[in-house]
Amino acid sequence: MTPSQFLTLLKKQGSPPLSLLLGPEAYQRRRIRQTLSAGLPEDSLAEHDLAAASFAQILDDARALSLFAAERLIWVVNAEAALPRGRGSSEEEGETEGGAGDGALLAAYAKDPTPGVTLVFEASRYEFEGEDKRKIERVAKFYASIPVVVELERYAPAQARQEAQSLAARAGLRLEDAALDLLVESLAGDVARIATEIEKLSLYAGGKPVGEADIAQLVPDARAGNIFALVNAMGRRDRARALEYLDALVREGEYLPLALSFLSTQFRTALAAREAGLKTAGQIQSHFSRMGVPMWGSRAEQVAQTAAKFSPAQIESAMESIYEADKGFRDARPDDRVVMERLILKLARITD
Repeated sequence: MTPSQFLTLLKKQGSPPLSLLLGPEAYQRRRIRQTLSAGLPEDSLAEHDLAAASFAQILDDARALSLFAAERLIWVVNAEAALPRGRGSSEEEGETEGGAGDGALLAAYAKDPTPGVTLVFEASRYEFEGEDKRKIERVAKFYASIPVVVELERYAPAQARQEAQSLAARAGLRLEDAALDLLVESLAGDVARIATEIEKLSLYAGGKPVGEADIAQLVPDARAGNIFALVNAMGRRDRARALEYLDALVREGEYLPLALSFLSTQFRTALAAREAGLKTAGQIQSHFSRMGVPMWGSRAEQVAQTAAKFSPAQIESAMESIYEADKGFRDARPDDRVVMERLILKLARITD
């Protein structure tokens, strides 16, 4: 089930005796933990690490009755550590002796859980896609006796932005659209980190609107915003603004070849958009999202501006200039600022 469905279940039926939280998404996992522990006294909460404690020890704790607390929450992290470790097919099928024993202990407890005890296993190491998919399936198989499984998948870009917008509204924080995009993008859509930064920004802002400059100044990892701003200005042929951003990047000691890499990506994406007949930011965002390429609204707008300012032939000329700049960065003793200034002037003068 999804985190939202689990939270609804908690409201309607209370805490289930056994739950498995499967997946890496930290924000929803934190919400679930806060909801489960709400109203419980400190001595009713316990945490175990399966990388250090045995399965038998944890279940013995769950079986133990407390003289002081009618309800208890036992949270078990690193649930993946319980997976049987063996060789060959026995590891793949989970048939090693220790693993089978732990699985039997868990199955026995699931049939007769201790009243008043909420036991939660947290398995957050693996993703639901790629190389981790098979591993997370093994975790789910091992914990098959747990009736309630919550899948904590990472937020998609659009979902992360929507959640960030909701968090900002609840915190009374007025974020400009571009600032919101920069916040979400610079933190890679990690809603747990976004929530923390929004809390800090709300204290800083004091009711005032927060713009891109505030995000770049206050949020870790967001200083790259000046790099994106430089790329955007160059994509618009705005020579004066591009030189201003370049000056800011030099003062901050940023790595200028990184800006060149982003610029190359923007022109390649703009060329692909041109070839696909895409004209608006909405069309560009939808097209690349369907192809599995994450595309924020602000980034789609920048690509649309670049595609509008440069013809396909001009984009190809720009790519040649970017290639020359990349070679310039690789010279024996390059002056990175001079290399970028030359590129800015070339892009501003490109004609068919």
